[in-house]
Amino acid sequence: MSVKITFLGGVGTVTGSKYLLETDGLKILVDCGLFQGYKQLRLRNWAPLPVKPADIDAVILTHAHLDHSGYVPLLVRNGFKGHILCTEATRDLCRILLPDSGFLQEKDAEFANRHGFSKHHPALPLYTRKDAEVSLEHFRPVDFNEQRDLFGKLSLCFRGAGHILGASSLELKIDGRKIVFSGDLGRYGDSLMLDPAALHQADYLLVESTYGNRLHEGSDPEDVLADIITETAGRGGTVVIPSFAVGRAQALLFHIQQLKDTGRIPDLPVFLDSPMAVSASEVFRRHLGAHRLSADQCSWSDNAAHYVRDVEESKALDWNRMPKVIVSASGMATGGRVLHHLKHYAPDHRNTILFAGYQAGGTRGAALVAGATSVKIHGSQVPVRAQVDNLDMLSAHADADEIMRWLGNFEAPPKQTFITHGEPDAADALRHRIESELHWPCYVPDYREEIELD
Repeated sequence: MSVKITFLGGVGTVTGSKYLLETDGLKILVDCGLFQGYKQLRLRNWAPLPVKPADIDAVILTHAHLDHSGYVPLLVRNGFKGHILCTEATRDLCRILLPDSGFLQEKDAEFANRHGFSKHHPALPLYTRKDAEVSLEHFRPVDFNEQRDLFGKLSLCFRGAGHILGASSLELKIDGRKIVFSGDLGRYGDSLMLDPAALHQADYLLVESTYGNRLHEGSDPEDVLADIITETAGRGGTVVIPSFAVGRAQALLFHIQQLKDTGRIPDLPVFLDSPMAVSASEVFRRHLGAHRLSADQCSWSDNAAHYVRDVEESKALDWNRMPKVIVSASGMATGGRVLHHLKHYAPDHRNTILFAGYQAGGTRGAALVAGATSVKIHGSQVPVRAQVDNLDMLSAHADADEIMRWLGNFEAPPKQTFITHGEPDAADALRHRIESELHWPCYVPDYREEIELD
């Protein structure tokens, strides 16, 4: 039984993950993510797939982040009829992330039309909240470590990947061959998530390379957070933290609570200004045992932060001169409420814009971390005079050493290892390291490249 894989995303970039497997008349899409960052990448979201959605038999998601799940509503709207298989926690998070993504796209289009800064007349959302809600009817959860048969021709099994709640590495067995997708690998010894599960065998392996050419800083995130919050408050400023709503926001609240409990930062008000992050925080309580936190530690609204749900309350934060901490999505400053906070706080030198992890090329986050003196928000250039920092050590992605540690669990080299989900320099650096240290055959595929698996 021949197997062909087509790389429809997640190559040459850290976004848009989509891998189409074709075997014996079946078409299986592993991950279904949005492209983000550079405009030439985002335009791919609007281009038709080389396969009709109605011809895809099933979708398998490794986790809920939008660069892996955010294209699902469009796939369903365009004709996909099958099941979407994922872990239960991934399903629960997608119930939050996908409708929110549709809502934000509608709002961004509405805002662009109202203020006339879009080149498109009218500006349209890629999909709507309603599209996302309809797509959720296709989700079917599968337990971790459960072998699930599909169509009598292949089987799947989800293994814990760390990274975020519900994230998995995927094992697919097809005609006696095992194809493993690493998904996004998490950190070892993470404060929230469990270690990535060890996998021992694969005939073909697709491994992510987000940090394939870098190591995370060894400094304690609480030491860095304490210094930045204390120094900013001393200037009379506010710390604005653009944060991913799932995983990163919860990690930040955990560390801020630790700092408050030990008296290492002033007793500032802390606001979680992201309805999606608020809802995701509540999901942690429903999945105790899938992460390291206790039920009490998941009670962020009782301890670390005030939850902001109302739009007017969010707007009021920008006119409150009191020093404070605002945690708000999105994590790369590509959209969401944080853009309004950046417009207000970035021009003032007393404030700090504090990122909390990887910033993909072409995003406002990448530009700010690189030292941009202004960024374009809602059609206007906003001067940046605030201090800008990045808590790189809070990344939920394994760094190069941790990826190599995970690969070290394999008892024999795969026939071929495909390096995916990385910028070109990161992917090639990991390829070189695997070839030189493990002596495995490796290959970095191109966008839309088709490869027959022997």
